[in-house]
Amino acid sequence: MPETTRSIADRRRLARALPPLRDDDARAIARFIEAAWAEHGLARQTQAAYRRDLEQLARWRDGAGGGLLRIDRAGLFAYLGWRAGHGYQPRSNARLRASLRAFYAYLVRAGVRADDPAALIDPPRLPRPLPKALTESQVDALLAAPDVDSPEGLRDRAMLELMYAAGLRVSELVNLPANAVNLRQGVVRVLGKGGKERLVPLGEESQHWLERYLGEARPRLAGGKPVPADAHGGVPLFLTPQRHAPTRQAYWQSLKRYAAAAGVDPRVVTPHGVRHSFATHLLNRGADLRALQLLLGHASLSTTQIYTLVAREHLQRLHARHHPRG
Repeated sequence: MPETTRSIADRRRLARALPPLRDDDARAIARFIEAAWAEHGLARQTQAAYRRDLEQLARWRDGAGGGLLRIDRAGLFAYLGWRAGHGYQPRSNARLRASLRAFYAYLVRAGVRADDPAALIDPPRLPRPLPKALTESQVDALLAAPDVDSPEGLRDRAMLELMYAAGLRVSELVNLPANAVNLRQGVVRVLGKGGKERLVPLGEESQHWLERYLGEARPRLAGGKPVPADAHGGVPLFLTPQRHAPTRQAYWQSLKRYAAAAGVDPRVVTPHGVRHSFATHLLNRGADLRALQLLLGHASLSTTQIYTLVAREHLQRLHARHHPRG
């Protein structure tokens, strides 16, 4: 069941009402995050998710029985029961389990604990939803929605074209450095989850709009001033009038506006939906599953195989519509 805005707001209020984080728990979480980054190169979003999950558990426990470092399996089950009673969804609890498994496995490796209290916690059963892909005509209308006579509109058209052409995650798109695009070779270099790099073809249409953006809109957005480097030392490709990269939240809001302007229900248009559309449309037109895995930057082919279910539904609809015995 999808989470409502009200349920999310209720849980945020609940989290704010918990006691403050104790110093010993904060230090333990910080050491774990640093070690996880050094060992596995975790993406910033994963680090932030681990931190949120562990901090909420620590605040709920408030140092009882030794805090995070000494909690036993019964304490973890009690916390999961508390979450279940306050409306947390299975998907959120599945992510929490991943955070707990990673944290306590680290404590065992570091010799802080001899046992892993999270080892035998069963994952919640999750539905396997099919990705919601837009039709090709809906994508065409969405791509044509920005006003390309304005610098921001031309930038947004280039971003939409690139996201659809390369199947980028929204974090990958907004964080692209200026040197990631090679227009001469027609490729974009993407830094994906876990710091894994991949090269993705641009396509003629995306390349055209990127050339226009770089030649017309980006200089105007920069205002003739040098663009400051981001936190990682790179210069962002896509700029706001303040000469910074757009945030994921700002991009999401602009996508909703363009969906409404294109006559597409904004509730079904998300950044990840555009990525799903890229994958589904490629598969429907005969793309190889292994090639699709490389383009999407999936670590496992099993993650990509969900798109075969989408393609099968598409073929079933075509058969039912056009076959004499459909």
